[in-house]
Amino acid sequence: MSDARVLAAEAVESHVRAFFEGHSVEVVDYDLGPERREVVLELRVLVVGPGPRSDSWAYVTAGCWAAMEKDGHGLEFVMTAHVRDQRFIELMAMIAYYHCGGHQLDLDHSMPIGEPWVPGSTCDHLLISLPYLHGPDLEHCPVPGGHARILWTLPVTTAEIEFRRRHGHEALEQLFDEAEIIPTDPFRASVA
Repeated sequence: MSDARVLAAEAVESHVRAFFEGHSVEVVDYDLGPERREVVLELRVLVVGPGPRSDSWAYVTAGCWAAMEKDGHGLEFVMTAHVRDQRFIELMAMIAYYHCGGHQLDLDHSMPIGEPWVPGSTCDHLLISLPYLHGPDLEHCPVPGGHARILWTLPVTTAEIEFRRRHGHEALEQLFDEAEIIPTDPFRASVA
């Protein structure tokens, strides 16, 4: 891993630790395996426990910015969940590989998971959105030589993705607001 990649991942980790001060933060080095490893070298997933800022768990990638930055700008991703589970670490690795391996994600994009978010959930896609649960202080992360934007990966249903395709991202987010969804509830009802 080059010095720039190491410094960028360390900057993301430092930013996450500062934002979630008072929370436990575990760094999980995730090996994507021999055929995928080169796509996101030394991927880390930061696992943030509940604490004063949030009663949910947060999972944040560190390594996407270094793999994909353009002119100093790039993305990392955060997911919030109701529990600590290896499943969410694996999903963050899936997002990192999808993003860095040829399907570049950005705000208002989505990604199929190919199975339920958790067993029994109807959420089978991830919607890339602003990190509403955490706000712009988490979203904007300085890294050496640039800036990482940490975007939220919100689990959604196929019906919600279809609604978004027909009516737009803003219309879907308005439905979420009107329904007052609990985004960490894997068994929430679809709004579409």
